[in-house]
Amino acid sequence: MDIDNDGVAAEETSNQVQVRFVTKLNPPYKVPQSSISIPANLNRHGLSILVNNLLEAGNEEWKPEPFDFLINSELLRKTLEAFLLDKDISTEKVLEIEYIKTIVPRKGESSLHDDWVSAVDGSNPRYILTGCYDTFGRVWTASGACTHILDGHSGPITSVCSIKKNAETKTNQMVATASKDMTLRLWKFDLDDTVDPPRKIVASKILRGHTAAVQSVVADPSGEMVCSSSWDCSIRLWYTNVLETDAGLVSLKRRKNEDNDEGTQYECEALTTFVGHTQCVSAVAWPQKGTVYSGSWDYSIRIWDVDTGKDSSNIFSGKVINSLDIGGEGSALIAAGCSDPVVRVWDPRKPGTLSSIFQLSSSKNTNSWISSCKWHPKSWLHLIAASHDGKVRLWDLRSTYPVAELASHNDKALCADWWGDDIVISGGADSKLSRVNGVSVQ
Repeated sequence: MDIDNDGVAAEETSNQVQVRFVTKLNPPYKVPQSSISIPANLNRHGLSILVNNLLEAGNEEWKPEPFDFLINSELLRKTLEAFLLDKDISTEKVLEIEYIKTIVPRKGESSLHDDWVSAVDGSNPRYILTGCYDTFGRVWTASGACTHILDGHSGPITSVCSIKKNAETKTNQMVATASKDMTLRLWKFDLDDTVDPPRKIVASKILRGHTAAVQSVVADPSGEMVCSSSWDCSIRLWYTNVLETDAGLVSLKRRKNEDNDEGTQYECEALTTFVGHTQCVSAVAWPQKGTVYSGSWDYSIRIWDVDTGKDSSNIFSGKVINSLDIGGEGSALIAAGCSDPVVRVWDPRKPGTLSSIFQLSSSKNTNSWISSCKWHPKSWLHLIAASHDGKVRLWDLRSTYPVAELASHNDKALCADWWGDDIVISGGADSKLSRVNGVSVQ
């Protein structure tokens, strides 16, 4: 069989391998299940041409499209012959190769801000939330329109999160922002309540207590509390609703003007404070009710018991931690971005070891720090990472190479998140909110 491929040509003298192609894709993507003999020097591009030829033979209307290939649950990123040699896989038996669709990202819209876009949240399917160095938070629709401007911070916004993820209604949305002005603010708005130009709103609640810039904010799964971390080395928990038991609750009268509503604005202190880190606590995650995860510039990742305020685990990373997220297998793996071009993944469930189980790197530029990483909301295998080289990379744990590199920014990529299952959103030092569509994972 002669194959004209973009990678390795099939020569008559090439070694042959008996293979059977399988897939979990539905018809018309299935090829015959019989085994065939193919050249061993084919790479994934040559294999993709071969599979397309087999599909076209059974369907005259077939239109070629690219495929990726899995052998023993590992993505093929070299020639078939080299892979088999590296993995010490025998060619005496029929080799089963699974093919899946190749991810083909499509550049979407970019929304320009007035300064660095330092924070983004896509957890609510109805809108995108951003935070900017111009001190404002913003709410964006799917069409790219800014509907609300969150006005109140006196310093750059460092982190944002959706609290009440009311996907079924447009009313009573609640979000949180953290800032270098040492405060957090909670905001309420209705998505129907929009005007052109965007409507400015003020915070319903101001959270004070940190003595240095607040670096990260995240909500607990119920939305009843938020957790913050700061350059003051502390982690603090706060109620989101106005309760009579709130510590230091103070009621402030808001003034009415052309942009803002009148009403009552509350200030309160933290419910509790976790102490243990010795440098800036750069990131926090709250994936389940009783457990908070934190990452710090002191090179450590800690797991905290919310009820006792004690850390039950202390993982030494060897690098400054810039970001972390919890997901993957069993929603238990810790992914962290550090002060180098490497995404590290730990499994804290494994006793007796604090070593990372994956180290994912594609850049030789040691200054390309990982500023943000985020697990796919449904896939245990996929995560994205934003880097100071301007790219957002999609990683598949079945490969040591990124499966997609999204050239999203002309300057440092500072933050990234998923919006739905197949849209990657990110913010950068080029003052843009970028959207990339078609990032479908399998």
